[in-house]
Amino acid sequence: MSADRQTLKVYDTQAAEYETRVAQRSTPGLSEFITALPQSAYVLDLGCGPGLSARAMMDHGLTVDAVDGSPAMVARASELGVSARQELFQDVSGTAEFNGIFANFSLLHMPRCDMPDMLNRLHTLMKPEGIIHIGLKLGSGEARDRLGRFYAYYQQDEIEALLTSAGFLPYAHILGAGEGLDGWSSEWIVIQAKKVTNG
Repeated sequence: MSADRQTLKVYDTQAAEYETRVAQRSTPGLSEFITALPQSAYVLDLGCGPGLSARAMMDHGLTVDAVDGSPAMVARASELGVSARQELFQDVSGTAEFNGIFANFSLLHMPRCDMPDMLNRLHTLMKPEGIIHIGLKLGSGEARDRLGRFYAYYQQDEIEALLTSAGFLPYAHILGAGEGLDGWSSEWIVIQAKKVTNG
């Protein structure tokens, strides 16, 4: 999760409401992400929230390393039997560890200027042919919602170019719109891409 204190405070104080109003909906692209991975794959759930997607991946036989910057979200995920821990985006590190990275509407809380470096680091974290899933809100620039959460917005061609520059090959996307925790409807995109390795 982002280190933005206002954003983290919202998730800490409204974790239960977020789970009920947002996280319990079906997760676009989750089943496709699971299907694309090898059996018993090792997955990083980056910004796991209350852990519902991590639990679903575990139920399909995947091993999930679930992290979130909000202690309240980590606690809710742990109640589902998810081995979750508190960690911020900038603290995630490693080399060739994961078959998949699931960043479902989490990296949108990170400043746009940090996205290229973050994607490079995630590329390093992944094993050859690894799959990344990213959910973002469509738009431009940066802003806070009426709850005070920080958001960075992207256009489809923009995030695809950033993924390509970081060494990923985008191969699927889903477009949609829906109401968030703040009660406003936003357009969004989910993109899935494969790690490209040289040689």
